[in-house]
Amino acid sequence: MIRSELIDKIAEENPHLYQRDVERIVNTIFDRIIEAMASGDRVELRGFGAFSVKKRDARLGRNPRTGEAVQVDEKHVPFFKTGKLLRDRLNGK
Repeated sequence: MIRSELIDKIAEENPHLYQRDVERIVNTIFDRIIEAMASGDRVELRGFGAFSVKKRDARLGRNPRTGEAVQVDEKHVPFFKTGKLLRDRLNGK
């Protein structure tokens, strides 16, 4: 499902809300999650999962085409850990 499909689904299930309002709500939620992660906070949605940021140290990598050693800088990457309820639903429990 992509963002526009999510917005359409929520608008369809809530006919009392305008499409533009649903879009604003969804965008606000995603923006707040991004802001929290950018500041190093963890975002937990009970039953669904938790978003966090992991730090990857600088390392020496290899260019796959030439085999030449390349310095890879330190970086921060998003990480998602599923909640128990989501795992159980995916596994049919």
